[in-house]
Amino acid sequence: MTIHSAFVFPNARLRTHSEKIPFRFAALPGVLFSLLLFTAAVFAQAPAIPGVTTLKLKSEVLGEERTILVRTPAGYEAGNQRYPVLYMTDGDAHIGHTDSTVQFLARNGRMSELIVVGITNTDRTRDLSSTHVKTTNPDGKLQFPTSGGGDKFLKFIETELIPDIEKRYRVVPYRILAGHSLGGLFAVHALLSRPELFNSYIAVSPALQWDNQAEVKRAEDFFKTRKELDRTLYISIGLEPGPIEDAFHQFKQVLAKNQVKGFEWEAQEMTDEDHGSVVLRSHYFGLRKVYNGWQMPRDPDTGAVAGGLKGVEDHYKGLSTKFGFTIPVPENLMNQVGYQLLFGEKPDEAIAAFKVNVERYPASANVYDSLAEAYERGGRLDLAAPLYEKASTLGQQNKDPNLGIYQANYERVSSKLKLAGTEKKP
Repeated sequence: MTIHSAFVFPNARLRTHSEKIPFRFAALPGVLFSLLLFTAAVFAQAPAIPGVTTLKLKSEVLGEERTILVRTPAGYEAGNQRYPVLYMTDGDAHIGHTDSTVQFLARNGRMSELIVVGITNTDRTRDLSSTHVKTTNPDGKLQFPTSGGGDKFLKFIETELIPDIEKRYRVVPYRILAGHSLGGLFAVHALLSRPELFNSYIAVSPALQWDNQAEVKRAEDFFKTRKELDRTLYISIGLEPGPIEDAFHQFKQVLAKNQVKGFEWEAQEMTDEDHGSVVLRSHYFGLRKVYNGWQMPRDPDTGAVAGGLKGVEDHYKGLSTKFGFTIPVPENLMNQVGYQLLFGEKPDEAIAAFKVNVERYPASANVYDSLAEAYERGGRLDLAAPLYEKASTLGQQNKDPNLGIYQANYERVSSKLKLAGTEKKP
């Protein structure tokens, strides 16, 4: 049989509670559910993905070699910035569209850039299921003989994968875990088992019906005894009537009736998506939830950044407190604030903003060019010229697409200075 997708027969009708369900974890007819559980492993045979580094990690915990996919932000190699990390199950199936989502949201000021780590599969059902089920097929053989390895897989992530990633890459102490279907079940299991391991969790169409909703029952006990939990959880589901939807609603009720201080969660149903298609939009909305409040407030009438230089600095200090690591104001945002002040007839504040950018991003050509422009507009050509020259030099080194602008600015101001010097001579 040729499988063209990780999820087949998306419109197949699912059983309801009024029907007999032969398997205690069944959300789908037996063969179909097996396909949904196992076919994501097909992606492990996919060819190399452009822009993704492939790592081979020998795991003593799992007793096998694992393939790990890593995608770093644009410009990572040339900079020294540190980044949060998003870890994903079914990595090769989702790393492409998820990284594009991260880039899109970061570019629009909705979240930070991330390092994305995708874990590919060997025995998917073994690793992502939290308990061992002994249900048999009609021939008497166990349907999922290796199931129940979730705790060992979590130990692999905690003791081998995370240390390896944090040794190889520049990271900050903020981690996100995302999983789909059985991976979503695993994400919930990780939250309930090792809540301190990740800061945020994204569980897409989680297979919470597994083993008679074992994780939903665990959640009841977990949240009853929790007074505080500084974590974020986003869960979602498509149009998936039957046990998987029932378990989703049961879990949602558990979350709703247990108000735990500091715990932020959101449950979203997308009735125009199915079990396979729900992932892309869920990662978008899940990351929006994780980074809720990230975007700098704007003036509702003008769209200008609110609060000026102080407002921006205060906003990012607040984000640093929330996320637990120092988050500098992005270069492009501070640049925007500087020009907003410059054109708003506040030249001294504009120069202060541009100077902050020069201090924080000394390898950028544009920060010198912007500060030079502020000095030029104020008539300080003697201060502008060397900054334009610095921008030109860095632009050439970095192959900056705006190099021509920097050079033109330097030549213009240099000519003005020469002319002024000539005019001063008797």
